[in-house]
Amino acid sequence: MTSVNAPGRPESAGPMPVLYFGHGAPPLADDPLWTGQLASWSADLPRPTAILIVSAHWEAGPLTIGATRTVPLVYDFWGFPQRYYEVTYAAPGAPELAAKVRGLLNGHGVPVADAPERGLDHGAYVPLKEMYPDADVPVLQISMPTLDPQRLFELGRRLAPLRDEGVLIMGSGFLTHNLSCVDMSRGPGYTPPAWSQEFDDWADRAARSGDIDALLDWAHKAPAADIAHPRSEHLAPLFVALGAGNRTGETPRSVIDGFWYGMSKRSFQLD
Repeated sequence: MTSVNAPGRPESAGPMPVLYFGHGAPPLADDPLWTGQLASWSADLPRPTAILIVSAHWEAGPLTIGATRTVPLVYDFWGFPQRYYEVTYAAPGAPELAAKVRGLLNGHGVPVADAPERGLDHGAYVPLKEMYPDADVPVLQISMPTLDPQRLFELGRRLAPLRDEGVLIMGSGFLTHNLSCVDMSRGPGYTPPAWSQEFDDWADRAARSGDIDALLDWAHKAPAADIAHPRSEHLAPLFVALGAGNRTGETPRSVIDGFWYGMSKRSFQLD
């Protein structure tokens, strides 16, 4: 397979795909299966001109634009070995992309704030380090101004024109996420609990059938919804991705599946 950063790798001739994926915790870097899956995925994508990422770990209203230059990462976790706090990812900033985001949203009356010192959090840099290890693609992170599925879907729709300019829109979360119901002492590969399997299967079937309405109404439609997501911040980036990818009715397709510490790492692409 061609390296993602191979010289001469073409940029997209059409709209860039949109992604939603599980980002893992810092120990993701120690999982050879998952890191290999992420690297293979990015190698199959057209080379982006820039990356716009929404992470489960940044909620701020109004929508806030992060740093547009290279600044230190946000190590928004605790209790891990020191080596995880020494990871760096010095991707270029994306000031031009920030201006385009502001223009698209202001044109719809959406207020936008700035956090010029806010670096990439682990929901952004952990997967990006595996997918674009050379850190040579400009990256911009924006906050989630709400957890409301429909409002996030509309946000994605407003950002969708960026795809025509080679921007890769990424939603970074986890398809199931309940740390109080998983046993981290058993290692990443143990048999997932029933609630995680049931929610994962439902979401996959809804995505493959193109039932976007069901996904947006997950709290009422999905099995074990309140266990799979006692709070929905890790599912919420999916709704931004669905909105950005639904411009021409794209159906999400599963690219990565399986479980990590009992939680579904299923990831989708819309193109």
